Amino acid sequence: MWGIIPAAGLGSRIQPLAFSKELLPVGSRLEGGVERPRAVSEHLIERMLAAGVDKICFVIAPGKSDIINYYGSRIGGASIAYVVQQEPSGLCDALFCALPLIRPEEPVVVGLPDTIWFPEAALAPLPDDVFSFLLFPVERPEFFDAVVTDAAGRVETIEVKRRDARSHWIWGAFKLPGSVLHELHSLWQEPGRGDEYMGTLVNAWLARGGAARGVRAGEVYVDVGTLNGYREAVSLLAQRPGPRESGAVPFRVLQQRATEAARIHAVR
Repeated sequence: MWGIIPAAGLGSRIQPLAFSKELLPVGSRLEGGVERPRAVSEHLIERMLAAGVDKICFVIAPGKSDIINYYGSRIGGASIAYVVQQEPSGLCDALFCALPLIRPEEPVVVGLPDTIWFPEAALAPLPDDVFSFLLFPVERPEFFDAVVTDAAGRVETIEVKRRDARSHWIWGAFKLPGSVLHELHSLWQEPGRGDEYMGTLVNAWLARGGAARGVRAGEVYVDVGTLNGYREAVSLLAQRPGPRESGAVPFRVLQQRATEAARIHAVR
């Protein structure tokens, strides 16, 4: 199963930084009993791995090679690939940059790398064969894509950053068959479309007979792309159980361990 991580954004809301916003230190891990910082995007990767993702595609912008240097070609049990979004043309364009890698029969999980959400296993209820949105309750849905569902959980419409949003449930991640991603791409390529937001494209797809589910399995969702969001994420993680050892370790950490081990060996 593929996990697509759109990481081509400039992060203008939280700049200036000396690195890609996806590598912003948020939270920590234990390494041999020593607490170390971890990048915000590691939280999403950890959740994707728990959901069964074994292939990850980062969509990056030109110049964001620090993400490649940090993650390398593998993390945990998943292989990592990188594709480049040449121009900052929105989420839809970013996701479709990964399309050549995705076979129609493969399920795909999409998440945003500058977010922190719980529970960590919330992706598990999403089926492989149905386009499903993982929903989270928020106080200010007008800043997100609010998802309106019927009593059975079927998605009726997605309200993209609307001040008069009818739903306080927003999507924080979604899962869909690869065939549906290809369908969305075909629709997106039609004259007059080229949607920037996934919500408007999905609404058009639903109007043509598509079906999607909203799964209210999320409890808390924080966008770390702003300074206030960063503070909120740090506070949220401080309220959770302390850091733990992780088997999903980025290449940069492994490289640092090897360097340290070589230094110790040389001293001896």
